[in-house]
Amino acid sequence: MEIGTDVRGGGVAVLRPQGRLTMVTAGELKAEVDRVVEAGDAVVVVDLTDTSFMDSSGLGALVGGLRRARAAGGDLRIACVGAQVMTVLRLTTMDRVLRPYGTVEDALGA
Repeated sequence: MEIGTDVRGGGVAVLRPQGRLTMVTAGELKAEVDRVVEAGDAVVVVDLTDTSFMDSSGLGALVGGLRRARAAGGDLRIACVGAQVMTVLRLTTMDRVLRPYGTVEDALGA
């Protein structure tokens, strides 16, 4: 999995994971969230535009990232969620905790 990182300044980072967010790749996303939060960017937006599939391990990485960001006084938000990922969020009712935003800008403005 490739993860693009865009540090926007002011304590904000946008992560763009590409491909499948599964047991094999979830650790990479968690490590990148940990890295940006440790660097002082505690507000993290995960742009899921290029994430084609997510399983429970991927969901766990997002929830772990949310905990990490909140522990640092920030937040983790998700944006541009595709149909398959939205199905996982709804089936697990995690769409109530990880509220999906239509665009990265909407997530940043929340």
